Amino acid sequence: MADLAEKTERYERLLSQALDAATVAPPAETPMAEAADECEEMARSYLEDGRHFEADGDLVNALAAFSYGHAWLDAGARIGLFDVPADGHLFTV
Repeated sequence: MADLAEKTERYERLLSQALDAATVAPPAETPMAEAADECEEMARSYLEDGRHFEADGDLVNALAAFSYGHAWLDAGARIGLFDVPADGHLFTV
C-alpha cells in the first residue's frame, strides 16, 4: 500500500507542475486555442477529482485521475496545443 500512496502523491505533483508549466500555444480566439483550453480544463478537472478521491482514501481512482489528467496535457503538448519545457520530466515531447 505504501507504493500506491507514494505513486499517487508523485503523479499528483507531476500533474500539478505540468499544469503550471504548460501555456496555450495557438493564438487566442482560434479553434486550436479553444481545443487547448478544453484540454487544460480536462486536466484541471482530473486533478480536482484525483484530490477528492485521495481525500476519501481511494488511492486507485486518485492515481487513475492524475494519470488521465497528465495524459490530456501531454497529448496536447505533442500536437502543439501547449508550449512546454523541452527538458525535464514533466512532458514526453
